[in-house]
Amino acid sequence: MKLLQDRIREEGLILSDTVLKVDSFLNHQVDTYLALEIGREFARIFGHKTITKVLTIEASGIQFAMATAIALGVPFIYAKKKKAVTLSEQVYSAPVHSFTRQETYQVSISRKYLSPSDQVLIVDDFLATGAALVGLVDIVKEAGAELMGVGCVIEKSFQEGRALLESKGVRVHSLARIAAMSPGEIRFVEDEDPVVYSQV
Repeated sequence: MKLLQDRIREEGLILSDTVLKVDSFLNHQVDTYLALEIGREFARIFGHKTITKVLTIEASGIQFAMATAIALGVPFIYAKKKKAVTLSEQVYSAPVHSFTRQETYQVSISRKYLSPSDQVLIVDDFLATGAALVGLVDIVKEAGAELMGVGCVIEKSFQEGRALLESKGVRVHSLARIAAMSPGEIRFVEDEDPVVYSQV
């Protein structure tokens, strides 16, 4: 997705060869037009399938799952990292390790919002190690629902997440696949040469 790649090149801050900061437009301050375009793109990619729910994990995937669900005309659900006192009913749950926060969460979804009749598209902001997405895949399987695919906004293709998901038979589509990066330089999977840019 060229619009997304251009924004990463213009505003993304590469802090190391594994850490990309996109909080000026994706996951702290959100460019709402870009978020809606991302949702439309996921709907275009996966819309030929019957999808009844879009699923993500709090918090950074919520805007993209919502935009995708709006474009598809279906509800979206987000897995909660901490069980609220109001979540008294039975839940599906899975442990998820956060690469950026270096914490492990027990994420949960109320059983009344996910059923064996659902056909689920998972959407998240980043694919790196794949831990969060594997947790969501496990929840979908536990619910007996059908997984229709996984959509990721940004993928660090040099990390193991895609291979891990594909080894489980999961179809993955990422809108911006980063082949390699270092401060001041980023190369997307389809690029032949690195693009060097000035960080802001």
